[in-house]
Amino acid sequence: MNPSVDDTCVMIDGPWSHRFVSANGTRFHVVETGTGPLVLFLHGFPEFWYAWHHQLTAIADAGFRAVAVDLRGYGASDKPPRGYDGYTMAGDVAGLIRALGERSAHLVGAGYGGMIGWATAAFHPKLVRRLVVLGAAHPLRLRAALATDPRGQLAAAGPVLKFQLPRFEHILTRNNAALVGEYMAMWGGPDWVGTDEYRDYERCCREAMRIPQAAFCALETYRWAARSALRLQGYRFVKQLQTPITAPTLQLHGALDTAVLPRTAQGSGRYAQAEYEWRLLPDVGHFPHQEQPELITGEILRWIKTG
Repeated sequence: MNPSVDDTCVMIDGPWSHRFVSANGTRFHVVETGTGPLVLFLHGFPEFWYAWHHQLTAIADAGFRAVAVDLRGYGASDKPPRGYDGYTMAGDVAGLIRALGERSAHLVGAGYGGMIGWATAAFHPKLVRRLVVLGAAHPLRLRAALATDPRGQLAAAGPVLKFQLPRFEHILTRNNAALVGEYMAMWGGPDWVGTDEYRDYERCCREAMRIPQAAFCALETYRWAARSALRLQGYRFVKQLQTPITAPTLQLHGALDTAVLPRTAQGSGRYAQAEYEWRLLPDVGHFPHQEQPELITGEILRWIKTG
């Protein structure tokens, strides 16, 4: 049996404040520190806001207002049964920027959060000042690679394809969410996976995924992506994503990323109309913000200070 958990497990103390913000019809848990221009951090799967704990204080110390959010369905944010489509998730980010009292923000997204960052920059261009994407291809680039690179990106997406199975969330959370740990070990760089810090972080992510309904909600984002491919809503989403990105974009990608292959991510620059920079990180896997936190903090600051 899994011992029960609740969302207090993500209320981790630190030099930041926890609060709840209503946006786009949903209540979000945000973690905030510092004052200045807003930098909004979006985590990926299977993480939660704590993905950014290394960056939050350093970005705040550099003169910014650093805010990390639990995405819809994760952590202590609301877990409605619907709203896990790309439109709504991008709308969540747009709504959060406004609910935080800002007209625009620098967006930093990793993994699935990076894909939401791309979509937000395409759908709500006036709200995104500068964009930093880690471990995530532009959604259209990923879509193309799944179709044209069966031995590469399609094979790499094998674990995620299982998310389409009904009730897979029960498998994901079985044995204290052991499968979450397996995914993190598979996708993370080997230098990081062997550390004590990795084990502590993995435990936090496994616990957060066991919050009631969190696993179902996390999988719904992937299920929508697959379902929508054959539906009108998905066609419209793809059409709208073709809007060129006008926010200056920095794309950081681990050379050892086995979830989103570097060759998949590298083609994303074609969708960037403004200043764009690609950087491949040696010896890093799918979680650069955790694996090389100081390097990533430095890259984020370099990018947002010029805008």
